[in-house]
Amino acid sequence: MAFDHPLERTREYVEVVRTILRRESPLEFHGRHFDIPMRGGTGLGRPLKTIVHPLRPDLPIYLAAFGPRNVALAAEIADGWLPTFYSPDHPEAFAEPLSEGLARSGRDRGSLDVAPFVPLIVGREVQACRDLVKPILALYVGGMGARGRNFYNALVSRYGYEAEAARVQDLYREGRRGEAAGAVPDALVDEVALVGPKERIADRLGAWVEAGVDTLIVGAQQPEALEAIAEAAA
Repeated sequence: MAFDHPLERTREYVEVVRTILRRESPLEFHGRHFDIPMRGGTGLGRPLKTIVHPLRPDLPIYLAAFGPRNVALAAEIADGWLPTFYSPDHPEAFAEPLSEGLARSGRDRGSLDVAPFVPLIVGREVQACRDLVKPILALYVGGMGARGRNFYNALVSRYGYEAEAARVQDLYREGRRGEAAGAVPDALVDEVALVGPKERIADRLGAWVEAGVDTLIVGAQQPEALEAIAEAAA
């Protein structure tokens, strides 16, 4: 399918899902992008109601977004926002679209659950922990999307790493992935991930709280990492 009008598509999609969950009547939706039942088809389609009974009709819907217009849409229509590579050191990067979206819906900030995904690695050597995060950052900043259309690259550029992001992308597109990972700045890793000894992670956690984060979705594979974040948040 053509990737056109993504904001409209998302808005219609969320409306369809919420209608299904409410189970008030068989689903019939005729929008610009979704046509249920499809008109002009076999003629055999008919409105249907899900046989699944949700525990509640208002199950929260979260949207993953970091482009300004998509963030504004999430703040307007979603129950939660899932930003990837969110930097608590740069909440201003999202302040305007968040305010815009909340204003359009007439809601306040407390109605939106800000829930970023955060890589979490515990270890005595901070640099070694950073180096484990860098390949995934290099993949997204350097390898996701065409040049000029990489949303992750644009995001870290807004954080002030424009030259570094361009360098990572150049290396990655040349197939020099190891060098691309090595070109990811330590400071960027420290902003978007929690790495190092337990004490360092506990100290850094305060920045996320001060930035207004409500829920922290940690990506961790070490049992000790889960223990460390639980202790820090206690």
